[in-house]
Amino acid sequence: MNVLIVYAHPEPRSLNGSLRDFSVKRLEDAGHNVQVSDLYAMKWKASLDADDSLVQRTGARFDPALDSQHAFEHGLQREDIAREQQKLIEADALILQFPMWWFSMPAILKGWVERVYAYGFAYGVGEHSDSRWGDRYGEGTLTGKRAMLVVTAGGWESHYSARGINGPIDDLLFPIQHGILYYPGFDVLPPFVVYRTGRVDEAKYPQVRDALGARLDRLWETEPLAFRRQNGGAYDIPDCTLKPDIAPGQTGFAAHIAYK
Repeated sequence: MNVLIVYAHPEPRSLNGSLRDFSVKRLEDAGHNVQVSDLYAMKWKASLDADDSLVQRTGARFDPALDSQHAFEHGLQREDIAREQQKLIEADALILQFPMWWFSMPAILKGWVERVYAYGFAYGVGEHSDSRWGDRYGEGTLTGKRAMLVVTAGGWESHYSARGINGPIDDLLFPIQHGILYYPGFDVLPPFVVYRTGRVDEAKYPQVRDALGARLDRLWETEPLAFRRQNGGAYDIPDCTLKPDIAPGQTGFAAHIAYK
């Protein structure tokens, strides 16, 4: 299988750097082909702007969606964008690895998403009508591929628990897992999260490493998160709201997961 790791940490000697190197070796030893997009090493341009198109639309003001669509459809994207899109097409599985900074991913990784997820590639695809609102949330360009987050956090696990001060980790990661990964079609696996990274010393590291290794070994056997498909019958279209008989009385992120 082909695995793409998109990695966002500026220090190769960090815990993240060590875990990335371990993941590459573990996956390659299992016979997989691994590519790594090391965004800081690549000096990835994070800002989505008019320069992402080799030729701007004549006389038009910059529109992030329309310019992205025009560049994608006419082969006018910058080479770095097209190259990352091709990596996604070739990959059977995607791993996004990053430290949680200010309750989300580092800006450079968000910039990778904003630029690589072009209109016509990751969104704006499929039929939009009164009966179907595009190929998204369980369908789309990246359907059939798997994705997983590898996240490090400085706080305690209890800080990210159901009643923890930082909010539940599932809620904090929902916009990434449901919005960035499930939206264009990935089957999203439960995240691998390392807490209290400042306390991961030589004694603790083997436990973290082995736990990650076990998750990587089961990359194709692990049951994905049961997000509800937009066009699977649970939502009224085109409102894209849950039907009254689906998770009645339930609101928020959890309503969009079909718990068994």
